[in-house]
Amino acid sequence: MKRNRIDSTGTKFNLDERDMPASWYNILADLPFELEPPLNPQTLEPVTPDELAPLFPATVIEQESSKKQFIDIPGEVLDIYRLWRPTPLIRARRLEKALGTPARIYFKYEGASPVGSHKPNTAVAQAFYNKQEGTSRLSTETGAGQWGSALAMACAFFGLDCTVYMVKASYHQKPYRRSLMQVFGADVISSPSSSTGSGRAILADDPESPGSLGIAISEAVEDVASSPGTKYSLGSVLNHVLMHQTVIGLEAQRQMELAGDTPTTVIACAGGGSNFGGLAFPFLKPVLKHRKHVPQPGALNSLSGITTPATSMPNDMAPKIIAVEPEACPSLTKGIYAYDYGDCSGLVPALKMHTLGHNFVPPGIHAGGLRYHGMSPIISALFNEGFIAARAVKQRAVFEAAELFARTEGIIPAPESAHAIRVAIDLAAECTETGQEEAILFGLSGHGYFDMSAYEAYRNGVLQDSVHPQSEIDKALAGLPKK
Repeated sequence: MKRNRIDSTGTKFNLDERDMPASWYNILADLPFELEPPLNPQTLEPVTPDELAPLFPATVIEQESSKKQFIDIPGEVLDIYRLWRPTPLIRARRLEKALGTPARIYFKYEGASPVGSHKPNTAVAQAFYNKQEGTSRLSTETGAGQWGSALAMACAFFGLDCTVYMVKASYHQKPYRRSLMQVFGADVISSPSSSTGSGRAILADDPESPGSLGIAISEAVEDVASSPGTKYSLGSVLNHVLMHQTVIGLEAQRQMELAGDTPTTVIACAGGGSNFGGLAFPFLKPVLKHRKHVPQPGALNSLSGITTPATSMPNDMAPKIIAVEPEACPSLTKGIYAYDYGDCSGLVPALKMHTLGHNFVPPGIHAGGLRYHGMSPIISALFNEGFIAARAVKQRAVFEAAELFARTEGIIPAPESAHAIRVAIDLAAECTETGQEEAILFGLSGHGYFDMSAYEAYRNGVLQDSVHPQSEIDKALAGLPKK
């Protein structure tokens, strides 16, 4: 096999498996500020490792707070990664031509994994560490189903049982994601369900509840508490999860070097933050190291509609980094930076994060993986400190961009990934107007071949934009924990 391959058109940039990263990048080592600690949900005091032990294996707990800059990827995990990694970096030349833009557009394609998304990067690692510690079953939640299918596959590889609480809206919208999990041997339960006390309480209040990731997390954690030999596995938000995903950005850096280019803007969709952190964190490393002072919050940057606190970030050291979220669940752009529970029932530690309130239930949009009330504490802090920007986009505009991308590049993107495509296209259009040449890199976190009902709804004019009323956000924020 040839190493560091470039196709004859200079469009596809591949690494040999021998060039796959052997370590994860741990951004905690380089943050120029300290993260606020997670709090015990009952006492609201800093949580201890012993309090996390019922949920997670010891190695994962250690990784959650480690300050080691690079953490070795176990050989057994690397062996499974090689089934699909390294993933390709592709220059979207046909999209560039259709837009008539001077911008150079690249995308890192994670849909090449067996389950069609980036999620196995952490699912395999978590299943491995749980197997090492003697866990027999993992319990988890899933929104659109990408995380649930990834963990189901990882559990099958390591001989673990798997139970997945799938948000009801996605359970019905995406039956083939559900089927995929079942093929791998997982037990899939529509959430809210009658299987847990938290699920029954939600159903008693609203029998037609579409569910949310916060509700599904409560059910999965309650399951762990009543089931010996079971641990909890989370597909986003926490530090160790985002660290496992940095193989994406580490590969992308090498591939951009192969392309002879340097991204001026990096874009990724963000729900809980795993896909965004995985691509963006390695590109943030230089500017984190050279941070001068803490910025004042509240400025609007030069990209129309993209909000970020003011910053002293030296622009020649790192690209602009943009997180894209749905207007229907805008945790960064409309949420507040405060301590909040990660689930609707307050069973898991409270985290300092941008949040819409743990009782927030967003509309049943098709980007189910982005329907989470909170954002990763690391990403929230980076946003609050001015290192990254954020933008919220509407559902119909997202699918418009997705169809253009499919017709030019031949890949049908997941609705979540299409949020990043929307902003990449918008920024490329700005380049057309100004004549400025930019190198835009976005994360295509997964394919959308299990999401065709959403595309059909868009084409039939059924798909509607959803913008959650500020009054509902305020109502959910009123329930934040208070010390």
